Amino acid sequence: MEKDKRIRVLMAKIGLDGHDVGMKVLTRGLRDAGMEVVYLGLHQTPEMVANAAMQEDVDVIGISSHQPNHSLLIGDLMRLLKEKGLDNITVIAGGTIWEPHLSQLKEMGVAEVFLPGTPIESIAEYIRSHVRSRPN
Repeated sequence: MEKDKRIRVLMAKIGLDGHDVGMKVLTRGLRDAGMEVVYLGLHQTPEMVANAAMQEDVDVIGISSHQPNHSLLIGDLMRLLKEKGLDNITVIAGGTIWEPHLSQLKEMGVAEVFLPGTPIESIAEYIRSHVRSRPN
């Protein structure tokens, strides 16, 4: 990744989950950290997120989930990204995710899962180091 290019992050809530305060706070925090953030908002489908990621040419997709079916929805997103040739996009997840699902999400290709209480600067630093170090 070019040093001067701003990191582009797509933030979305997949499914019927309506808890978006944390995602809005993180969106603002990542913008304050110098990233360009596209906020899709609530009630997105995996297809909508994958299509927006392609159209917006993002480096990172952030998915927030507070519902138990996040593994299915994120799994669908990961499959779609691969089918569209977008599997070079770093996908991170956060929210209320149960411990047994953490390794499952990582096996699907989710780069990192951030649980409630993770400082925004820690997430921003993870994104910076992960995106800048990956091959284009």
